[in-house]
Amino acid sequence: MQQYQLRLGPLTRNLPLIQIAPNTRIASFVLLGDAELTQYAAQQLAQRLTHTPFDYLVTMESKGIPLAQALSQLAHHPRFIVLRKSVKPYMTHPHTIAVTAITTHTPQQLVLDDADATLLRGKRFVIVDDVISTGGSLEAANRLLQQVGAQVVAQTAILAEGAAGTRTDIEFLAKLPLFDGNNSE
Repeated sequence: MQQYQLRLGPLTRNLPLIQIAPNTRIASFVLLGDAELTQYAAQQLAQRLTHTPFDYLVTMESKGIPLAQALSQLAHHPRFIVLRKSVKPYMTHPHTIAVTAITTHTPQQLVLDDADATLLRGKRFVIVDDVISTGGSLEAANRLLQQVGAQVVAQTAILAEGAAGTRTDIEFLAKLPLFDGNNSE
């Protein structure tokens, strides 16, 4: 299997290239379980957020959760909010929005429990994610949170994939290329 070598500061990871469409392959980056990379990325992002006042970190289920956890601890914010991918039985009056992502073939949703919406109303938040690609999840999260009266003050990710690497509205640590179906970048 072909791989892409990702270098992030002192860390190196070999990411398998995965076909996600007839003419598109991605370097599959899975943060879950990689405590070393999670901690390093959180430290780097925490430094970049030093001068950004915010009330909450918000992430999308599920791969952004360990990063939000580590960043929350480093930034001395005892709580972060997770936008779920489905309505859970414990939720009261959930807020939902449709989302399409590059790595999924079916429409999904982002869900915010009303208890979390109440916490966020009138507050400043930072979105935390592992990889930003098309920006669909990021855009949906922003719309959902703005609907409940929260204000985005920053958007962060470990990696910006493909065209997202040229965005200036996201603080990210490294670019991740997209690959065509013919084994080249």
